[in-house]
Amino acid sequence: MELCFVRELTRLYKWGTLGILIQMILLISANAQNSSSPSNIINSEGYCSMYGLCGQRSDGKVLNCPNSTRAVKPNELLSLRIQSLCPTISGDVCCTLEQFETLRSQVQQAIPFLVGCPACLRNFLNHYCEMSCSPNQSLFINVTSTQKANNTQTVSSIDFFVTRMYGEQLYNSCKDVKFGSLNTFAMDFIGGGARNYQEWFAFMGKLASPDTPGSPYAITYRTENTDTSAIKPLNATVYSCGDTSLGCSCGDCPSSTACASSAPIAPKHKASCMIKMGSLMPRCLDFYLTVVFIALLLVCSIWALREHRKRVNAAIEDHDDHTDGQEDPHYPAKAPSDVQKLIVIYYRNWGFFVAKHPWPILLVSVVLPAILCSGLTRFKVETRPEKLWVSPRSHALKEKEYFDTNLAPFYRIEQLIIANGTGNIVTEDNIKLLFQIQKKVDNLRANYSGHSVALTDICLNPLGTACATQSILQYFQMDSQSYTTYVDHANYCFEHYSSDESCLSAFQSPLDPSTALGGFSGNNYSQASAFVITYPVNNKKSSQGNGMAVAWEEAFITLAKEEILPLVQAQGLSLSFSSESSIQKELTRESTADARTILISYVVMFAYITLMLANFPRDRSVSSILVSTKILLGLSGVLLVMLSVVASIGFFSFFGVKSTLIIMEVIPFLALAVGVDNMCILVQTVKRQAMNSPLESRVGLAVAEAGPSITLAGLSEVLAFAVGIIIPMPAVRIFSLFAAMAIFIDFLLQMTAFLALVVLDFRRAEDGRIEFVPCLQLDREKSSGNQNQENNIGLIQQYMKKYHGLFLANKIVKAVVLALFAGFFFTSIALSARLQPGLEQRIVLPRNSYLQGYFSDLEEYLRVGPPVYFVVKNFNYSMEANQTNKICSINQCNSDSLLNQITQASFDAKSTFIAKPAASWLDDFLVWLSPDAFSCCREFVNQSYCPPDDQAPCCEMNDGTCTTSTGVCSNCTTCFLHSDLKDGRPSTSQFREKLPWFLNALPSSDCAKGGKGAYTTNLNLSGFESGVIRASAFRTYHTPLNKQSDYVDSMRAARDFSKKLSKSLQMEIFPYSVFYIFFEQYLDIWKTAFTNLLIALVAVFVVCAAFTTSLWTASIISGVALMIVIDLMGVMTILGIQLNALSVVNLVMSIGIAIEFCVHITHAFTVSIGDNNQRMKMALSTMGASVFSGITLTKLVGVVVLHFAKSKVFVVYYFKMYLALVIIGFLHGLVFLPVLLSIIGPPPRRQHIPAQLQDQLGNGNQHS
Repeated sequence: MELCFVRELTRLYKWGTLGILIQMILLISANAQNSSSPSNIINSEGYCSMYGLCGQRSDGKVLNCPNSTRAVKPNELLSLRIQSLCPTISGDVCCTLEQFETLRSQVQQAIPFLVGCPACLRNFLNHYCEMSCSPNQSLFINVTSTQKANNTQTVSSIDFFVTRMYGEQLYNSCKDVKFGSLNTFAMDFIGGGARNYQEWFAFMGKLASPDTPGSPYAITYRTENTDTSAIKPLNATVYSCGDTSLGCSCGDCPSSTACASSAPIAPKHKASCMIKMGSLMPRCLDFYLTVVFIALLLVCSIWALREHRKRVNAAIEDHDDHTDGQEDPHYPAKAPSDVQKLIVIYYRNWGFFVAKHPWPILLVSVVLPAILCSGLTRFKVETRPEKLWVSPRSHALKEKEYFDTNLAPFYRIEQLIIANGTGNIVTEDNIKLLFQIQKKVDNLRANYSGHSVALTDICLNPLGTACATQSILQYFQMDSQSYTTYVDHANYCFEHYSSDESCLSAFQSPLDPSTALGGFSGNNYSQASAFVITYPVNNKKSSQGNGMAVAWEEAFITLAKEEILPLVQAQGLSLSFSSESSIQKELTRESTADARTILISYVVMFAYITLMLANFPRDRSVSSILVSTKILLGLSGVLLVMLSVVASIGFFSFFGVKSTLIIMEVIPFLALAVGVDNMCILVQTVKRQAMNSPLESRVGLAVAEAGPSITLAGLSEVLAFAVGIIIPMPAVRIFSLFAAMAIFIDFLLQMTAFLALVVLDFRRAEDGRIEFVPCLQLDREKSSGNQNQENNIGLIQQYMKKYHGLFLANKIVKAVVLALFAGFFFTSIALSARLQPGLEQRIVLPRNSYLQGYFSDLEEYLRVGPPVYFVVKNFNYSMEANQTNKICSINQCNSDSLLNQITQASFDAKSTFIAKPAASWLDDFLVWLSPDAFSCCREFVNQSYCPPDDQAPCCEMNDGTCTTSTGVCSNCTTCFLHSDLKDGRPSTSQFREKLPWFLNALPSSDCAKGGKGAYTTNLNLSGFESGVIRASAFRTYHTPLNKQSDYVDSMRAARDFSKKLSKSLQMEIFPYSVFYIFFEQYLDIWKTAFTNLLIALVAVFVVCAAFTTSLWTASIISGVALMIVIDLMGVMTILGIQLNALSVVNLVMSIGIAIEFCVHITHAFTVSIGDNNQRMKMALSTMGASVFSGITLTKLVGVVVLHFAKSKVFVVYYFKMYLALVIIGFLHGLVFLPVLLSIIGPPPRRQHIPAQLQDQLGNGNQHS
């Protein structure tokens, strides 16, 4: 599945001179007359400290004059102009008209950033108005040093005195103001990401180096006056962002008292229930399970003691010897009910019939499966993850379809991660290496249908200028010749990427260093230990439309392996890489990587089955071995099992159901486990029959003895798997269908074809014919002697009867067994509660996959989370609907609006997993429309769109609307006056008319809010003229997600958040991220698992109850099967195996295996005679050996081979889980279940076959 994530492309626009905004404002002062030296400073009301521009630096930056002159009374025009921008400045001023116009032109670049929060904007403007034009400038500004420029003394450093309260209030009014288009805060741009007012002032006062943006002189902000001068720190009025007269939104001012009632709708996490016991804090579940276990032990101990006393008082005799002579080999005929009588009669007659006509039965029985195999002509394998793990009814699938259809599919990601495991990676040599690698990528060409495909043909290129590659090379505009040294500029851009034009990317957007670097802490980018290079590629909704991209991706991976990797390793660095199509290709490779391992596993199982079925005579002569071996019988049995699997696949393939890799890898093991067990039981049961009876009679009695338990197990397993069709997850549902059909066909073949083969093989052996050359017959007398040995008890059977059963019959052993298994069961329940959902990406890939290192590097180095979109359906932008204020987050928006809630949720990122405020086209559109942003929405006199002045030529040079020299528009006006808007909001017609203008407006220095590129795919304008926008997306980011549980929890939190928002706002809102479609299954994986397991167990109970006519027997079988499943889940937690579709399939399969372990032993116990201990011993001696050799050892030898598989998924989910299942099933079936039956087993059947039944059997024999 695709689990490679990067930060989405940042807002695309040209910043122009915004980076020098703050510093340029500092240069505003009066003309160069009345120059004076710092020694003549006058700190008094009505005096200036700097007045005039006296020179410029070598890089062209103008310098202020150190003048201590009286403030000047402005003329009426200047006074009005100043009042319009600086209402706190009145009377005399320390600036001229020209300087004020410079100030105005500079602050207009900041207005779009802050206009959404009027209080912050007002404070910000007042700060620079006081600095530039205050008549009392000398009271808080001191020139501390001067320098000579152009033969004139100019200012080189100043002290700016402010009160601590002023600094804190100024910072607090602006610190939370958002800049949505980059999912960040305005403080990142106007304050360099300052975290307090000291850092903000330090950023504004830093002296700029030559040819770099910044202040031409140093400014030291001071909050304390240590000398005796008349300095009075600036303590101007600061408006709180919560001021109702200049109200900011709750998103920009979460501390406002008005926002207290609209706390973020954060997901509620239920705290784990804990019980305090002194210094211990156990979980409630653990404590309760411990109490129940102890109580159960006490009850059982009291019961056992009372039973013991009863036995002593009654002097109960030991019946072990009393019943030895009563054991009847024909006990299957002792049916306790009419239903079971009929079953016994049917199977005995069927056995006689097959023994009489083996060849016709064999031929007819394989015809149907062979016909079903013809469906393989339509065989197809489904490898697409979204088709395997995503339900057709999945909400995530529907949301993805809606997003892709109405907006645009998320782009494809090609990525390189270059890491330095020993330290800093930002060095000259390493940056030069990046340029070499980039050159190779730029020159890469792929062939697609005879056409050459380059990166520029497929890359994401919103503005048509350059590919939006995410790399630190963007700080050099992807040009290795732009700088002679790289490290200094790179480190500078890490700090000023958003405010310095020289750091702009080649695609004219600021590049957040956290998207191109990894392995750093906090914002310490210069100490990063990894480069993260990402190539976003256009994605198409249909797979056919991505042909060029896929071809280039294949060439890209080849380039990375063959050329880039050696370059990186030669530099002492490591490289990992991935493309959008890598995971699917590696999964396909994984499906064939372990074919050899699986084949070896089958061969080993076949070899074991052959040895197990073989009958080795005591004389060990060559002739005896040649006759008694059953290699061909074992091979035939395995082939029948494989035929059942192939027939099942063919049947569903014919109807267009695609197979999955799980089916190819799991069902053969399952069918072998079931089939081999049945083969062992049938062969061993025939061997146990008296040799003096005809073969037909022996086969009939054997089938009557073994048939009921085989049928019961088979039907239980078929039904248990068949109920899986109700599970919506395709992989589980398809597996259940194929498994149920395979087991059903396997059962039919075992009772027909294999039984016929057993008859033929026994006939051959009795005739003394060699197995591999049946036409050769040995001495009949010798072969008859060999056959007389066939009913000798085997070693395993002898052990089960003489040792194992006797050992388990001991009362102390029983008590220990019950205590241990009950304790482990309760422990497993507690452990199961700790089972984590998910599937690590590295698990499903081959061990030698190049993606193994890539996913490791993602987890170790990546510092950004995946983007998440909050999508609003059918947004009604009409004035009457008032939905605009329910969504936006600028002033006049509802305090509980969508975007305000997202912003507030980002302040609690640990629980909401939302890292940043959302990028909002609606906020930017409303700001762009605002008359305050006077450089944004403008129009000509003919009411056509007029672009900002810095996008020259903004109009045709010869149409009379432009000045002839610069191409700047001469008669553009703002689109609206304040009076044209209602509470700052456009009417329905105004909204409809200007929205397309906004989406086509290029962002620039004069207006950073243009929507072209940034929001082109964030809303669907199809049919928006009706007043409704069908789909609208607001992008934010999840926090970095490093674990599977993080992905699951983040999706759950986002959905809960959206659900509550939809309810409170009465709007349809849903979250969307590219990984949701794959992780949605884990939101309900527990429900899926428990539903499937519960229905399967209920089905098993119903079948067992109907077949045995005993609720008690059915309860025992189902209860032990449940214990096996719960214990397996506990072992999964111990082994670190996660709960996912693979493990759910294995858990469902474990029920089938558990039934095999339980049914045959229970059935044998039921039909045995004597007391419970004797019946337990008899069941173990007859069926215990078959269960042990037919299931336990068969699976064990096959599973062990999987340990050497190349893919971790085989090692973890097949080797470890299967091994645990076999061991747990063996222990429960052959240790716990016999003990349980000996204590609370069902009552025995009648000890003699009724006369009526004997007559029926005799008639059946005659018919045969």
